[in-house]
Amino acid sequence: MVRAGREPLEGPVEINDGFIGGEEEGVVGRQTFKKAKIVVAVEIPGANRREIGRVRLQVVEDFSRESLMGFVAENVAPGSTVITDDWSGYAPLGRRGFRHEVRPAASAKKEKSDLLPNVHVVISLLKRWLLGTHQGAVRPKHLQRYLDEFTFRHNRRKSRHVGKIFYRVLQGAAGTQATPYWQLVNRSAPDQPLHMGSPLA
Repeated sequence: MVRAGREPLEGPVEINDGFIGGEEEGVVGRQTFKKAKIVVAVEIPGANRREIGRVRLQVVEDFSRESLMGFVAENVAPGSTVITDDWSGYAPLGRRGFRHEVRPAASAKKEKSDLLPNVHVVISLLKRWLLGTHQGAVRPKHLQRYLDEFTFRHNRRKSRHVGKIFYRVLQGAAGTQATPYWQLVNRSAPDQPLHMGSPLA
């Protein structure tokens, strides 16, 4: 469902990192022992900053500068305005050819979702979809495939030509090299489902 050579997102683009998995005790901030780490980018079309355009989602190993800069470079057009929180991993954006708008960390009076509202809406929709449609039975080694499907569906949610969407899936399948079974099962990765807990966890 990922089209080769797809157009990158154009600014302004909200970007934030998050987790997939239920609540976890004994962790602080961006720490986790068992959750999957993801990065989400949301295109904001037009002057209405509450309108959601195309999205990109990716599983990452960590929230380091290397991981985050790699995601941005792959998914956002150079010169775009990128809106993030003040996590240090996003600090190099200004030196990498992007206009970087920083939203400081939430205060007691302001929720995190108010800082990057569009990203948080998309993350909430993703978690509800994983929990509702897939009953939370999502294994970490396959999570990127689920994110790709969610992205494909979300980016075509306003399409009036359902038949063309099906055509695009077939076109992508025909033009993509087959994936061997051993890659599909990926037995080297953990095989336990991610515990989803609350869809808003």
